[in-house]
Amino acid sequence: MENKLVIYNTLSRKKELFEPLNPPFVGMYVCGPTVYGDAHLGHARPAITFDLLFRYLRHLGYKVRYVRNITDVGHLVNDADEGEDKIAKKAKLEQLEPMEVVQEYTIRYHKNMTQLNTLPPSIEPHASGHIIEQQEMIKQIMANGFAYESEGNVYFDVERYNQKYHYGKLSGRKIEELFANTRRLDGQQEKRNPFDFALWKKAAPEHIMRWPSPWGEGFPGWHLECSCMSQKYLGDRFDIHGGGLDLQFPHHECEIAQSTAACGHDAVRYWMHNNMVTINGQKMGKSLGNFITLDQLFSGENDVLEQAYTPMTVRFFILQAHYRSPLDFSNEALKAAEKGYERLMAAVRQLDKLKPSNENTVDIETLKNNCFEAINDDLNTPVLISHLFEGVRVINSIAAGHEKINEENLDKLKRLFHDFVFDILGLQSETDNNASNEALGKVIDAMMNVRKAARANKDWTTSDRIRDELKNAGIQIKDTKEGYEWSLLED
Repeated sequence: MENKLVIYNTLSRKKELFEPLNPPFVGMYVCGPTVYGDAHLGHARPAITFDLLFRYLRHLGYKVRYVRNITDVGHLVNDADEGEDKIAKKAKLEQLEPMEVVQEYTIRYHKNMTQLNTLPPSIEPHASGHIIEQQEMIKQIMANGFAYESEGNVYFDVERYNQKYHYGKLSGRKIEELFANTRRLDGQQEKRNPFDFALWKKAAPEHIMRWPSPWGEGFPGWHLECSCMSQKYLGDRFDIHGGGLDLQFPHHECEIAQSTAACGHDAVRYWMHNNMVTINGQKMGKSLGNFITLDQLFSGENDVLEQAYTPMTVRFFILQAHYRSPLDFSNEALKAAEKGYERLMAAVRQLDKLKPSNENTVDIETLKNNCFEAINDDLNTPVLISHLFEGVRVINSIAAGHEKINEENLDKLKRLFHDFVFDILGLQSETDNNASNEALGKVIDAMMNVRKAARANKDWTTSDRIRDELKNAGIQIKDTKEGYEWSLLED
């Protein structure tokens, strides 16, 4: 069976055969987080969705450059052109430098992504590290006649752009509707039209994140960073741009306009959007205050949680729904995902114990084709997982002696489960991880008993040496009244 991936292109509003511009190279850009707080379940969905796509493209033999940005400047609290920068607001509340906030929550985000077994992107640029490039793009857009300066701000001229191109083609909006539905806000009289968006904002005296520019001290608009960084690392034409459905308008619509205004043509061939995680039917997010952080999910420390859920349970929960379908949180759904994940992992362990027979009564080739047909159909993970559970039935039937499998087909079945469960879906056995942690804990206990005896004998040299050696090995020791606690140091 020839593998031909078909993906839903938000721009064309239909499924299209994926054909990269420059095979075997694939350029993929995904909008990453604004790092001013802990990652929540809503952040996990795009991370897992595009990790799945990254993994599968590589499985098909493509060389993928996966760029996922970190937004650390320019994202204002109301997602428009007014208000306080989200990073700066958090910095003031916690009495930190803005880049301290960025560093702290970027580290936490990376930790959560590692727990969810998402592969790191090829490049992870920060908006604040590309101020010069953003200014150069603004100059190009202005030179092409699609932006204007007003009172130290630079705005994109949506009406002028729409006279030559089509503003709204991604989201389906029409400029006539924008005229009718967008009201002019106080303090925005410098705009020609209320729906014009900022490329550069003049910094108010109290604004702490600011850079010199040809238009005065200020900071870039939120939308500009992705146009700029995708072009820098993937060129002015690339294959895939992804992100959450909530970014489709205005963020991605503005990206299309900026890139086209600067370069004279569309930059992205396939636009892909994952749907939202909801709770009681309402979008989960920081702005609504109804979010559950990933750390809370993993620890169970949230009032809406009935128990803790492991990272692989959360990953499996997300993969059980098609990425373009809404996914509603509930304890019942997570518990069902937990049981399904454990059943799948039990079958994988059982598969390793199977012995081949001289006879064969199972059809592994059809199972394999069904799995590829599902993943090739716009990453249809619910159908893929249902086929994998058909494989689970086969494994259990062989183990019970009801069916036979010869060596050739057993090798095919093992390869099939290894490829789809681990390499493509990105699941991993938490039983193995827990066993490893348990063994590590026993080793640390033994070393700490030696340290305890050394301290009792006032042998401070040995005591300190044990602590330092553990630290060098990546293990942090904290003495407590009850004894000690240990944790793995962050990379």
